Order: sequence, then structure tokens, then C-alpha cells
Amino acid sequence: MVGCLMRGEIGGARLDVFEKEPDVPKELFALDNVVLSPHRAVHSQETMLALRDLVVGNLELSSQINPY
Repeated sequence: MVGCLMRGEIGGARLDVFEKEPDVPKELFALDNVVLSPHRAVHSQETMLALRDLVVGNLELSSQINPY
């Protein structure tokens, strides 16, 4: 993808996940057609509330299951 962006074969990209995190290909920093941002979607209020609900639901289910 880096090569395609550099050659203009891809018009642009907004990237927040990389193949070998935390190492970002240095070539991407010099490109005007690329926006880089940290991978932080999980830290929004909505996702934290959804995560809380998932954990609580799993705890409630596990307390109802008797493995013996």
C-alpha cells in the first residue's frame, strides 16, 4: 500500500492500524495524501460503555452456568 500511495495509484488514505505496530513505515509521514492517527477507537465513551455491558453480561451468564 505504501508504494501505491507513493506512486499515486491510491489517491489517499487515513490509517490508524499498521501491519507491524508500533512501527509505522517512515515513508508515510512524508506523504500529503495520507493522514495518520493513533489506533484509539476503543477509548471512546460509547465503546467503553459497550465493553462494560459485554463484561457484565458475561459475568451474569457465567454465574448461572454450573459446570458440575
